[in-house]
Amino acid sequence: MTKLKVTTQPEFEAKLSAYPEGIRQKMEGLRNLVLETANEIATITKLEETLKWGEPSFVTPQGSTLRMDWKPKAPDQYAFYFQCSSRLVSTFKSIFNNQLGYESNRAIILPLESELPKEELKACIKAALTYHKVKHLPMLGI
Repeated sequence: MTKLKVTTQPEFEAKLSAYPEGIRQKMEGLRNLVLETANEIATITKLEETLKWGEPSFVTPQGSTLRMDWKPKAPDQYAFYFQCSSRLVSTFKSIFNNQLGYESNRAIILPLESELPKEELKACIKAALTYHKVKHLPMLGI
């Protein structure tokens, strides 16, 4: 298995530190899930943690940018955000239906007070991080 090299930009860490305490823990949970999933994908050797559109983001050479955020205007939820022109969220809706919450074709919405649906999220994270290699596959290979 190839070792994953993670590069973390200082602004990524600063954004995580700026979240309110309870939110920071939720965001760290999402980050850990992304790192765990990326480590399980043999073809991913590089992952960059950075800010895109002001949101903590994960970038791989073979994937679509995966972002996460909590917004004060929707204080009871946080989310993973995907490129809206991709097939990612529409595919997740087809596969996971009402097991996950969605915002249009751009996000998976997670209620703050709910347990993370880890296996479903890991499948979504994997599809995003490998999108350029799986976008031609039915249901993105999930």
